[in-house]
Amino acid sequence: MAPKKIDFESWSLDELWTLHGEISGILSARIRAEKGELEKRLAVLSRGTIIAGDSGGLQPEGKPRRKYPRVLPKYRNPQTSETWSGRGKRPRWLVAAVKSGRKIEEFRIGEAGTKARQRA
Repeated sequence: MAPKKIDFESWSLDELWTLHGEISGILSARIRAEKGELEKRLAVLSRGTIIAGDSGGLQPEGKPRRKYPRVLPKYRNPQTSETWSGRGKRPRWLVAAVKSGRKIEEFRIGEAGTKARQRA
């Protein structure tokens, strides 16, 4: 049997809004049910090690974050005594100094200071 074709053009505005409300309610309920099923499947796939975080995202619960050793600074800004370990993005003061013609080794903290820092 072919579905019966409905002529929505002949419906009044109130009837159309009522139909819209009913359809929106049904869609919301189905979306919530589908989301619940997907969350259950995700929990099964991850063996229950995923929990909802404060931000609403999913975060692993089982493994704690690896602890990295503290990295001593290798470069120092002579004007402000700011330091940089040599890891990650170069600080703005160092980028500006290198662009102005200075060499990065001019800012390197000496080896004598390294031994003193290790004891502290």
